[in-house]
Amino acid sequence: MASTDKVVETVIVGNYVEMESEDGKPKDVKSKISNLFWHGGSAYDAWFSCASNQVAQVLLTLPYSFSQLGMMSGILFQLFYGLMGSWTAYLISILYVEYRTRKEREKADFRNHVIQWFEVLDGLLGKHWRNVGLAFNCTFLLFGSVIQLIACASNIYYINDNLDKRTWTYIFGACCATTVFIPSFHNYRIWSFLGLLMTTYTAWYLTIASLLHGQVEGVKHSGPSKVVLYFTGATNILYTFGGHAVTVEIMHAMWKPQKFKAIYLLATLYVLTLTIPSAAAVYWAFGDMLLNHSNAFALLPRSPFRNMAVTLMLIHQFITFGFACTPLYFVWEKAIGMHECKSLCKRAAARLPVVIPIWFLAIIFPFFGPINSTVGSLLVSFTVYIIPALAHIFTFKSAAARENAVEQPPRFVGRWVGTYVINIFVVVWVLIVGFGFGGWASMVNFIHQIDTFGLFTKCYQCPPQQFPPPAAPLVMNATAPLPPPPPANLTHPHHIIHNP
Repeated sequence: MASTDKVVETVIVGNYVEMESEDGKPKDVKSKISNLFWHGGSAYDAWFSCASNQVAQVLLTLPYSFSQLGMMSGILFQLFYGLMGSWTAYLISILYVEYRTRKEREKADFRNHVIQWFEVLDGLLGKHWRNVGLAFNCTFLLFGSVIQLIACASNIYYINDNLDKRTWTYIFGACCATTVFIPSFHNYRIWSFLGLLMTTYTAWYLTIASLLHGQVEGVKHSGPSKVVLYFTGATNILYTFGGHAVTVEIMHAMWKPQKFKAIYLLATLYVLTLTIPSAAAVYWAFGDMLLNHSNAFALLPRSPFRNMAVTLMLIHQFITFGFACTPLYFVWEKAIGMHECKSLCKRAAARLPVVIPIWFLAIIFPFFGPINSTVGSLLVSFTVYIIPALAHIFTFKSAAARENAVEQPPRFVGRWVGTYVINIFVVVWVLIVGFGFGGWASMVNFIHQIDTFGLFTKCYQCPPQQFPPPAAPLVMNATAPLPPPPPANLTHPHHIIHNP
């Protein structure tokens, strides 16, 4: 029995064990430093990647969602969708291990190939599933990258408002394009670690600054006040815990992918310690004012601490842009036949066209906050909730598939019966509440933003510009007496007085 377990372990881990043993341990200091900061593949690296990717700019929009939902609903939806997101991330990890095991038994070599979600669907369920998964996944990651770019412009404006948000979008689009030089998720080790530190600082800054600021005069907490706003806020939280569209790529970067099963749940538990206190504190302090300020930074007074939080979030959004865009780079490389090219510069040049549509869309739709809910309802609902649950159901629908599954469902969820019940609940709930009601509400809100601000708006939700009062007319010497009028010319015909 022990030997059988060892065979399965080797099959699952596959070429990562071979790669480690071939490379050996680094001998020189330069190689050791490079591996320490650059080449990650442990369970800890995966945890940092998941937690850092999940709690990006959405941290700043959750108080806005609380103003739409109310305090109690906001907290409950975070807990509910956090648990649901962890479940579907677990399903994706199971399907990845199943696919990879089957392929490696067929002597497939993934040494220079990154497995992606659409390939898992193709290998397990066929080309129709692959096409649907590819369409939803790429569109979601495209708009996920757009949101990070919009967030960069929105945040920097609160430090330097000499330039409008659209101009800042141009600048940060060029900066984020440098992510084409990061080869894969292996190379995000130090960035994931720093990114999580940055969001941790920002979350606790929002919490402490709001509590010290206290409630504004006449604060009101009227949420939920409208059905449209309620479901818009709920879908933003659905989007918050739907960051596992890059789960497969993160797993593939691990040396032992089978250890991923509980990592996303542990990452979510940590994220909840950041999102709930910060959103609740900001909503408590500012209440309904948040309905017109989707970025929490907009209401907090300027201070060195706020400037530090904004700066850290800018760096983190650059990292998260890379997280969202890297799978798109892989898809594009595979489409043009550059994925297995070993030249980093050639691959970077080939990736640049991916950034251009992201840049353009961020300029068209700069609606920071409302765009999160729209993407959450229309794309996240299918990409990371409905499709993984349905894929798991159909992959293991036969008794033979369930019996030969590499990973059996845990006992505490009721084995296969319990798993099927949970999967069906996820599909029905997200389809009706997330996609149905959430899609309707978020689209109504999104169209309202377009009607109010217009496409290509120069500075979304910026305060009206204050023009200086007109200057008084210039007087050379206001206190000097006026010169006497010139004497009348009595010889002029009009001044001659005729006697009657």
